[in-house]
Amino acid sequence: MAKPTGFMEYEREVPADRAPQERVSNWLEFHLHFPDEKLVQQSARCMDCGIPFCHTGELISGMASGCPVNNLIPEFNDLIYRGLWRQALDRLLKTNNFPEFTGRVCPAPCEGSCT
Repeated sequence: MAKPTGFMEYEREVPADRAPQERVSNWLEFHLHFPDEKLVQQSARCMDCGIPFCHTGELISGMASGCPVNNLIPEFNDLIYRGLWRQALDRLLKTNNFPEFTGRVCPAPCEGSCT
């Protein structure tokens, strides 16, 4: 588990987007990236609740719930929280051959299924 009280200490934050006027002039990514320190803080919010719907990748009443590629989100978050970036990548590669692509376009259904 990342930080047992992290979900109470840190509000959920999402990266800002580049302004539309700027985005239409090029093909660069429009989501800005958090610095590593902010990623660690946000990963501390995962409490590995014991009911990890976040990585089930199931359809419930026709709606996606959890990670469709079955990434083990609590394990990944814990590794990020502890600064074990290489091990976090290795964890993702066990269930997803292309995390560098899917991570950029993922709509994060794991967050919506978080209890």
